[in-house]
Amino acid sequence: MTDAATKAGAPKAGAPDAAELRRRTQELLAAQPPATTDRLDFLKARFDAGLAWVHYPEGLGGLGAPRSLQAVVDAELEAAGAPDNDPRRIGIGLGMAAPTILGFGTEEQKSRFLRPLWVGEEVWCQLFSEPGAGSDLAALGTRAVRDGDDWVVNGQKVWTSSAHLARWAILIARTDPDVPKHRGITYFICDMTDPGVEVRPLRQVTGEAEFNEVFLTDVRIPDAHRLGEIGDGWRVAQTTLMNERVSIGGMRIPREGGMIGPVSKTWRERPELRTNDLHQRLLKLWVEAEVARLTGERLRQQLVAGQPGPEGSGMKLAFARLNQEISGLEVELLGEEGLLYEDWTMRRPELVDFVGRDAGYRYLRSKGNSIEGGTTEVLLNIVAERVLGLPSEPRTDKDVAWKDLAR
Repeated sequence: MTDAATKAGAPKAGAPDAAELRRRTQELLAAQPPATTDRLDFLKARFDAGLAWVHYPEGLGGLGAPRSLQAVVDAELEAAGAPDNDPRRIGIGLGMAAPTILGFGTEEQKSRFLRPLWVGEEVWCQLFSEPGAGSDLAALGTRAVRDGDDWVVNGQKVWTSSAHLARWAILIARTDPDVPKHRGITYFICDMTDPGVEVRPLRQVTGEAEFNEVFLTDVRIPDAHRLGEIGDGWRVAQTTLMNERVSIGGMRIPREGGMIGPVSKTWRERPELRTNDLHQRLLKLWVEAEVARLTGERLRQQLVAGQPGPEGSGMKLAFARLNQEISGLEVELLGEEGLLYEDWTMRRPELVDFVGRDAGYRYLRSKGNSIEGGTTEVLLNIVAERVLGLPSEPRTDKDVAWKDLAR
């Protein structure tokens, strides 16, 4: 187990058990009754009590308990009607920034960023992909140049979810162009309020603009906001990317949750739409969705032992394919009605709501699932090489300095 994994996942000796966590949760509820306590005040008190993410260290929202016991706390709080931290709105912070800060951040960084991140006071975004470095992320060209105690960053990022809402960003930039592309990258925390940060909306096929392009012009980042060592950003980024794929493909959902829910409901309530062919296809997809759901449960259980591995890429692959096939079946089932898409308003949503929209929206939006969080082609390579142990594809640029690469 790596040092980062040990910090993030392994329970400490003498960590509280389920009974102790229930007791602490009841103490929190007695001291901060959800019905009469301000939502943000309750969330801050929960974090300070170590009940935010129980597997994190004490003082950082946790108690060093086994990760699996988080469900005990969540069940007690849900039964009491306690507010949650709106995890879908702050998913990038929770699922990507937090585990990276925990694994590679300084004590000062952990103390500064984790609490406002978890309670939702500060939204995060991810400045990774670039116009010329999406699938081949290591080819990124955004530059960070050292200037005293600061780094001056110039470049462009793209497909940045929540950049229009974010206070902070996780950012990777090239700090040494004279070494091969996977080296010479450094990982930073970027202040999205810096005057050199410009966020422009990218309107999608749905009519919305949940994504953005971000231009960085002489953005100054203090060295104190660097995560990991200089030039070691690719290794740090792997923690972010592996957690991202688990958070996208391995979300906890109930049976018939997600995309399979609306089409199953339509099938039951609209018998006039049924055909034998559609019935067989729906049965097949229902079974595959349930298999994917249970596999996601197993993957989360494996996280108890430490950091996520490449298996999360397989889950993300299944998530994308199923969403696209299920939404296509739903449109076909509804016929002309399925082609309707009621809202083409140019909006800047805070989160993606698949289930609360109509079939036309789900069909269009699901096309992006095979791109966001890692393209299908890249994830297939990861599964082949790191899960199945197949030979790597030939890479002629592996030992070539980034500045000498053809662009």
